[in-house]
Amino acid sequence: MRIVVLGSGAAIPSPERGLTSIALRYEGDVFLFDCGEGTQRQMMKYKISYSKVKMILISHLHGDHIFGIPGLLHTLSLDDTPRSEPLIVVGPPGTSKRIRELIGKEIPFMQIEEIDEGWSLDFGNSVISAFRTKHSEKMISLGYIFQEKEGLRFDKEKCEKFGIKGTMFKILENEKEIKIDGKLLKLKDLTYKKEGRKIVVSGDTAYSKDIAKHAKNADVLFHEATFLEDMRKKAEEDFHSTAGDAAKVAKEANAKQLVLYHIGNRYKDENEILQEAKKVFVDVKVAHDGMEVLI
Repeated sequence: MRIVVLGSGAAIPSPERGLTSIALRYEGDVFLFDCGEGTQRQMMKYKISYSKVKMILISHLHGDHIFGIPGLLHTLSLDDTPRSEPLIVVGPPGTSKRIRELIGKEIPFMQIEEIDEGWSLDFGNSVISAFRTKHSEKMISLGYIFQEKEGLRFDKEKCEKFGIKGTMFKILENEKEIKIDGKLLKLKDLTYKKEGRKIVVSGDTAYSKDIAKHAKNADVLFHEATFLEDMRKKAEEDFHSTAGDAAKVAKEANAKQLVLYHIGNRYKDENEILQEAKKVFVDVKVAHDGMEVLI
């Protein structure tokens, strides 16, 4: 699983930080969490194929989270080979009208679905679901969970012991057993269950205990950190989080790793942001454009 921060900044782009977008590459597909202005260029720069985008998940309808969608979809519609697979755009109520107005024309492969908390979509080996966050009193904002399902993993030592290699693994997966040198080996004796990976993206939000519940035991929690404690009043007025707030959520969620993103332009010293968060939660990183997280 490859995750790339395409845009780590908040509200207004800067030379250092593009606007919000996080790309998750899984089993050949790309899932975009928000799509700020300039996202398609960032995808080219950081080697994320825009033709592989399966879904765009919008946290809310502020411009810095959606202005990259028209350009990306126009580019895809200009490809020599017409796209047959739908590109699904999901977001809170109002998404369809807003996105169609921005694009200005009907794109055949575009499929927009308005969702709310409790929505989920099963992709076979993984499930994506949505939960509400606190970013406005007037509009719905959402965070998202990418949850890989529990799966079987081959025990490397046992397989090497019995000389299992190559196509033997496929036989075991299909037949549930294999005979080697007269000995019948069963799949269940050569594998173990491994919990699926969990990625949570907060979107813009004020601190909320509910986010910690949804992010419980996440492998990676991407949480906005628009402000530091020096701007606590402003953060509360605008329904944003401080780095300390994000760290508090990660601690309450028992997350394995916290990545701070949606960083306000006033903060140039990443170490300052990092130190505020580390007072509360140790395993934390400050996102930058092009940052990769491999799980």
